Amino acid sequence: MIFTPIIVVATLTGGITPLLLVPFALLLLLIATMPLSPPGLKHLWEKFYPAISLALGAGVAGFYLVKIPAGGTEIGHTLGEYFAFIALVGSLYVVAGGIHLKVKGEATPLANVVFLAVGAIIANLIGTTGASMVMIRPWIRMNKIRASPYHVVFFIFVVSNVGGALTPVGDPPLFLGFLRGVPFFWLIDHVMVQWLATLAAILAVFYGFDQRSYARMPAKIRHDVETHAETWRFDGAINVLFLLAVVGAVFLPEKLFLREAVMLGVALASWLLTPKEVHAENHFSFGPIKEVAWLFLGIFLTMMPALGYLAEHGQEFGFTRPLHYYFASGALSSVLDNAPTYANFFQLAQATTMAQAPAALAATANPAAITELLLTQHPLYVIGVSLGSVFFGAMTYIGNGPNFMVKAIAHDAGVHCPTFFGYIFKYSLPVLLPILAVSGWLFL
Repeated sequence: MIFTPIIVVATLTGGITPLLLVPFALLLLLIATMPLSPPGLKHLWEKFYPAISLALGAGVAGFYLVKIPAGGTEIGHTLGEYFAFIALVGSLYVVAGGIHLKVKGEATPLANVVFLAVGAIIANLIGTTGASMVMIRPWIRMNKIRASPYHVVFFIFVVSNVGGALTPVGDPPLFLGFLRGVPFFWLIDHVMVQWLATLAAILAVFYGFDQRSYARMPAKIRHDVETHAETWRFDGAINVLFLLAVVGAVFLPEKLFLREAVMLGVALASWLLTPKEVHAENHFSFGPIKEVAWLFLGIFLTMMPALGYLAEHGQEFGFTRPLHYYFASGALSSVLDNAPTYANFFQLAQATTMAQAPAALAATANPAAITELLLTQHPLYVIGVSLGSVFFGAMTYIGNGPNFMVKAIAHDAGVHCPTFFGYIFKYSLPVLLPILAVSGWLFL
């Protein structure tokens, strides 16, 4: 075990200590920094990240098996959640990879706004990753004459992040909430107005950017754009049915992994029945989902001490207002993956609720009862964690998985993309952050 010193110290001091958080913090640090490292280090990371993730997770799991009471049960529960998580994300990725949109023509600013708005809605049906992969190439093609960095940035803002804030299918952190007892349609009932207002503000700013760019085009080209209709072609229509099947499977019983078996079966059917030309047009590969599977196995296992520590000491953090959860989860989600961010702050909200719960309920420690109490007494805490984790994932390229994938596809298509810090200082800090801050202050 590479974390034997940590395990020994934790054992000597008894129970879960902050030292056991080191594997979790180290893995997240590696995920955030290695893609930005020099080519040599980046190559080593790309070659060995499965082994690193597995080693870190195994070190924590070994400690739980040896030193934590009921540690085996905790590991089993964690692996069950991981399997459910990866089955949903993986099946959506495969099915979305079988859908291809072709577009010819150049879009007006209004057409671009409509396209992004539709992408935001679709993100709630096939996930931000699926929607990003389906729509980024048509987005580039319909703006081929004047594709600019801001086209890439606002696509990431809307389709890859903010759009998918309404359903557990929309973004991975929300599915973790669903697994912890948040009803499927709970967020739609509680955040629709805030989601619409935030999305409208982002699209309004984008329209200003795009209208200025459009006005600079020669008059003849603008005339051609406005008088020649765009043509669209939709390939892989059978995968719409498969997407509905995946979403429907979310509601199946958890027993015997029936839900996950149906999702994986649908993904297999999609892979076998989708014409190879469609996969070729989408440049589809299993590389991205393989990376997600390995890294999240390590994240789920190393995250156990963090969740346990928050359960024991969460009330000491003094988070008593929804805005605390919104901005704190948002700050962490900006630089780390938003799924573990959600899990940790959701645990913190549960711990705060438990500290105020009647002694009889606190003694039972029933997860379903705790979540129900949280949703009843502190719904704004859950909203703050949910929207903070999802919205702020757009603040950097490393805040959410699809962000870097969109950047890579745009770069390969010849679109100039902002640098890591250019993205932050030119767009997310001056444009996105004020919108998200006002949204939080108005609604939370």
